[in-house]
Amino acid sequence: MFAVIKTGGKQYKVAPGEKLKVETLTADVGSTVSFDEVLMIADGDRHTIGVPVVRGGKVTAEVLGHGRGDKIRIIKHRRRKHYHKEQGHRQNYTEVRITEIVGA
Repeated sequence: MFAVIKTGGKQYKVAPGEKLKVETLTADVGSTVSFDEVLMIADGDRHTIGVPVVRGGKVTAEVLGHGRGDKIRIIKHRRRKHYHKEQGHRQNYTEVRITEIVGA
């Protein structure tokens, strides 16, 4: 069984027991969060596709922790023009474990 959910402007394929890093959520470590924007649920040969979301579909997850991703280096350079610019970025994330998929 798996589902496709939408959170933080991105879509993720999730299954029960799977760990996942999503955009930062405002939830405490150890608490439970639910994702209501379920786009698809597949259970064996039975597929439920939402228009745009599955009615009654819900995915629950446990918050494992918060963190920051690896640093990404952005370098802009124009040769012979005395232009060189460097910038760095680290994206915040929340790590969750999928506990249950409920669908219609």
